[in-house]
Amino acid sequence: MTVTANKHVEMKRAAKIIALLRNAYPESGCSLKFRTAHQLLVATILSAQATDEQVNKITPALFRKYRTIEAFAAVSLPELEDAIRSIGLYRNKARAIKESAVMILHQFGGRVPETLDEIVKLPGVGRKTGSVVLGTWYGRAEGIVVDTHVKRLSRLLGLTGHDDPLKIERDLMAVVAQKDWIILTHLFIDHGRAVCIARRPRCAGCILNSLCPSAGSAPAPKPRRKPESRR
Repeated sequence: MTVTANKHVEMKRAAKIIALLRNAYPESGCSLKFRTAHQLLVATILSAQATDEQVNKITPALFRKYRTIEAFAAVSLPELEDAIRSIGLYRNKARAIKESAVMILHQFGGRVPETLDEIVKLPGVGRKTGSVVLGTWYGRAEGIVVDTHVKRLSRLLGLTGHDDPLKIERDLMAVVAQKDWIILTHLFIDHGRAVCIARRPRCAGCILNSLCPSAGSAPAPKPRRKPESRR
């Protein structure tokens, strides 16, 4: 299939964006704490509608108590719910963690699946969670994880015009080299937290300024009024 001139331009722009972000965030990567593929899966399930910081507060104790996939499969739901109660949607997440552990043992030989088609068969695991595990643990780029930061930055950078995560992922996969699919999410998250902040983007000092069609569109902060001098 012939690449159109416009698509070629967008691919080059996307490559420049990623190169600049790589240079700015050389240590960019998954911030969840884990030691095994299954621990990463559990942490990623827990991270839905929660921050990585919140997840990292409970997983050390959780993984000390339940050290194996077998342990997560055997634990009772009430006990597991109590162990993760501080996380939002803990009941649904506890069920997903337990049932996915059972399925891994019985249908996947005790090993977290290595393909997107297989891993999304696990309870509570969608395309986003599956792509996190495949990319971070197995180094397999079968998709792009679209979280809130990726969604927002992709739209601001003009890489997509959609709101739906699946459509955004499709647009990104069309212009971003597959070798960069995994790191793109981490880079966008780091940049979204440090510079392209949702409520107060720092466009003036942004390294992507010249590549971003939205640069400078954010309202400038209002100058503070100088206090009147007392006489």
